[in-house]
Amino acid sequence: MCKAEEYLVGDTAWCPGCGNFAIREALAAALADLCVQPHEVLICSGIGQAAKIPHYLRVNGFNGLHGRALPPAFGARAVNARLKVIVGSGDGDSYGEGGNHFIHTVRRNPDIAHFVHNNQVYGLTKGQASPTSDPGMKTGVQVAGVSQPPLEPLALALVLGAGFVARCFSGEKEHLKETMKAALNFPGYALVDILQPCVSFNKINTFGWYKRRVYLVENHDLSDWPAALNLARQWGEKIPLGIFYHSPRPTYESNHPFLQGEPLAWRPFDPARTAYLQDEFR
Repeated sequence: MCKAEEYLVGDTAWCPGCGNFAIREALAAALADLCVQPHEVLICSGIGQAAKIPHYLRVNGFNGLHGRALPPAFGARAVNARLKVIVGSGDGDSYGEGGNHFIHTVRRNPDIAHFVHNNQVYGLTKGQASPTSDPGMKTGVQVAGVSQPPLEPLALALVLGAGFVARCFSGEKEHLKETMKAALNFPGYALVDILQPCVSFNKINTFGWYKRRVYLVENHDLSDWPAALNLARQWGEKIPLGIFYHSPRPTYESNHPFLQGEPLAWRPFDPARTAYLQDEFR
């Protein structure tokens, strides 16, 4: 199974024109190019329109609580290093409810790829402002407009020490696919923030709005951290796309010898060996 269409499954519940369709297709194409078999892939998600993606791909999936996509992904990777572990979730799920998990996942550096569908609203719950909404954006909740500055997730990830940081746009599907492949092959935590129009609730950051602003970064030194931070913070009339930083560091798995060798999930377990722990509470 190495054809993109063979990874696609199920009838989607997304609105026509949603940027999630292109993200789903790009991920299927990336897995096909890498020829990763479905049983070798796990996609974890939380709650939201983006978080439905495990339902629509022929791979292992875990759909959990709002903001809690990263912990099960981290746990799965720790016990089975032979899995390609992916987190697919939205900006609210990843940066809002899941903000604390985001911070500590970067710090721990497990070998997982984090693909954030960033549409700058909470799409499932009818369009409230999210952590990445631009100031002045009016919604059914923020009737006077967003008054707070947006979170800058890529800059935050870089400051926290992430080794792979990238920005993509769902309207540039080939570039998105190639970036996903690079993230999946990166040894450590890889963040790809994907700009994705929400056609129902975000009438500002539309497909056309992005098309007029995004550009692909060229001749950029991927090991230049200050330059990466500068690119990550660019937003407005010009929005750069590309891999901003690529610099591996020791992963969580490599720092723990007991995780080396045969995956924990496959090792025999004898309950008698832990009986002494229960005896302490008698």
